[in-house]
Amino acid sequence: MLDYNQPIDRTGPEAAQRKPQAGFNALELANLLWRRKVAIAAAALLGATLAVTVGKSLTPRYTATAQLYVDPRELQLVDRELTPRAQDVSGMSMVVESQARLITSNSVLLQVIQQAGLDKDPEFGGGGGTSLMSSLLSLVGLQPRAPSAAEKKEVELAALDALNKHITVRKTEKSFIVDIEVWSTDPAKAAMLANTLTNAYLAESRNSQASAARRATNDLSGRLKELRERLRNAETALATYKAQNNFVGTQDTLISDQQLSASNQRLAAARAATMDAQARLDQIEASRRTAADAGAIPEALQSPTIANLRAQYADARKKYAEQAGELGPRHPALRQTEKQVEDLKRTISEEIDRFAQAAKNDLTRARDFEASLNRALEAQKRQSVQLSQASVRLRELEREADASRDVYQSFLKRSRETEEQESLNTSAARIIGEATVPQRRSFPPAMSLFAMIGFIFGAVAASSWFVAAELLFAGASAPVPTPVRPQRAPASDAARAPQRARDPETSPPEQEVAQAAPELAAPPLQPAMVEKPLIEKPLLARLQEADVIHTLGAILATGGGVDLTRLSWPTLRPGFPLTTLLNAWRDMRAAAARRAAGKAMPVIALVGPGETTGRSVTALNFALAAARDGARVLTIDADHLARSLSNKVSRGSKNEPSRLGWLSIGSKDAREIKTVNGISVLPAADGDAGKATEAIRKAIAQARAAGGYDLVILDGPPVPLAAGGRKLLDDTDAVVAVLPTSLDINDGLEEILATLGRAERKLVGVVLDELTPAAQTRQQGRQYA
Repeated sequence: MLDYNQPIDRTGPEAAQRKPQAGFNALELANLLWRRKVAIAAAALLGATLAVTVGKSLTPRYTATAQLYVDPRELQLVDRELTPRAQDVSGMSMVVESQARLITSNSVLLQVIQQAGLDKDPEFGGGGGTSLMSSLLSLVGLQPRAPSAAEKKEVELAALDALNKHITVRKTEKSFIVDIEVWSTDPAKAAMLANTLTNAYLAESRNSQASAARRATNDLSGRLKELRERLRNAETALATYKAQNNFVGTQDTLISDQQLSASNQRLAAARAATMDAQARLDQIEASRRTAADAGAIPEALQSPTIANLRAQYADARKKYAEQAGELGPRHPALRQTEKQVEDLKRTISEEIDRFAQAAKNDLTRARDFEASLNRALEAQKRQSVQLSQASVRLRELEREADASRDVYQSFLKRSRETEEQESLNTSAARIIGEATVPQRRSFPPAMSLFAMIGFIFGAVAASSWFVAAELLFAGASAPVPTPVRPQRAPASDAARAPQRARDPETSPPEQEVAQAAPELAAPPLQPAMVEKPLIEKPLLARLQEADVIHTLGAILATGGGVDLTRLSWPTLRPGFPLTTLLNAWRDMRAAAARRAAGKAMPVIALVGPGETTGRSVTALNFALAAARDGARVLTIDADHLARSLSNKVSRGSKNEPSRLGWLSIGSKDAREIKTVNGISVLPAADGDAGKATEAIRKAIAQARAAGGYDLVILDGPPVPLAAGGRKLLDDTDAVVAVLPTSLDINDGLEEILATLGRAERKLVGVVLDELTPAAQTRQQGRQYA
């Protein structure tokens, strides 16, 4: 039986008897230091006195701090700046660091030296004091020799080097704030130098911007004259070429092109008129050739003469018809009327002939006009081709003139902008904290600290000296210890008799040497260790009400698929993943992976006594915890009798094939079910226990061969185990026992261990199910449609 209140003792009976031998006696060291306490105290006081004396002899330093705000995003005063702005964070940080280095540049420090007169300050290597030779010369009325330029330069460089050592520039992390620290032996001088340095930096920043703008203006202005001359030459060459090749036009169009377009339009109109005249003539000729009435053509219908003749013709025909009915064919009146009809008909035909002749004349005129327009158009085409060939060079000259004009205008505009930028200050750097006169020195620290350091150093030095001397004297006078030969345990008569039989001629000295060799008697084996191998202690986890939430499955069910957190069972709370329960379950999965011996898909079976619903709830939460850690989990209901998990998942859901194909265990209802939680559920199989076990083993082999899952969790088999359940546990890599706290835990664990038999070595963890069964029953009864 495993006792979770006591750890497993893996040490042998000799481990308690082995004790490390102490290499140093602390009691003797304490006695030694106590005997020398007076000397140690005296040395400590002497060290404190020396430290205070050294601290008093040091020259005090006072540090003044000024703060600058260096914003790389300069003021946007004009559209185009001389230098591009930094956009990303790393670029801005580099700009601020560059400005911080600019504060300690030689140009800024030289301005500080000139403004503060540091070249005459002795603290910075200047010659401010009056020398003895200068005093003697002034007494006799002689002026000392003025220093040369080389000597002034040397003094200035010495002051520059000294000032650089007095300055410390620090950039505050993740900000644009720069702290400028300047120390000096005079506190007022330190504050004055810090403020002077910040003002000199700002002035240098403004001067550098103005200098850059001035340099850019000079460079641009120097190029303007050359660009203006180039533009003038290009425009002159363009105008001359146009005049030589008769490129004359208006509104960006040449006159020749306009004439060609107009001639083309007139020719089209002339061709249309010619075709109209031809059609009219063809119609008149066709009407004359046929027996139809010639007066039916549009020209005849529109002519008043034809209309009058046709009216007379109609009257004559009418009169002829009336007379023919009354008079005989030879009657003079009838013959006169007939002649009148013939005359009118002939007159109409002659009028139609005149229309035909007029149409012929119109067609001839239209053809002549079309031919003349065609000749004029051909001449204009030849002229246009010549102009097109000449326009190649014209376009080239125009492009050169346009390019020169654009460059000149760009340079002229930019020159005016940079000229105005000389008087603009776009820097956003400003002083946010002026340096004040420091009230406390920054070096050396307080004398109490010096005294403490000297006191500790003196005491430690004296103690070390006494300990070293004692060890040296003790080592020189200590005797050399004699090694003790270990006693050999007496051997039995049965053991000595064969030895004498094997080696009767062994000399007594050799026997003594053999007896002198030490022998360690092996401890007797314990009965428990002989009967069965050592079992690794399983891990313990507690599934409590604080670890889960209760949901209503029918009301809160999602429509996108099966949701294992909407089964009206208590499931893990979504939240911080580093809880005691989840960490214990991670350790159980890690132990199962070690037991799997390199398999890509470990198989863990959850078994438990008593009520099966608590075991299924624990198995479901165990799978949810693994899925939250990113594992692809396949959960199989191995309890074909209770089918607690299968009844929850299969109710109202639709089975869908996975990307691995159907993981079927017998019937269509037992196919794999994909869920929205990253877990695939394989319901319990139908049939007897043997067939269900074989189906589960085949499904595990299929999933392991396909490689689509990282972990397989079995809900079962139920306890007590049947023959099929024992085969299923033989294929598993680890077993986790689920013990409900509503039952006796020790009895439940004893029952599980007795049931597992040889498989108890696979037990990697025990889960104490502390969920209240009554609460689960109430939640199961609160489902709504």
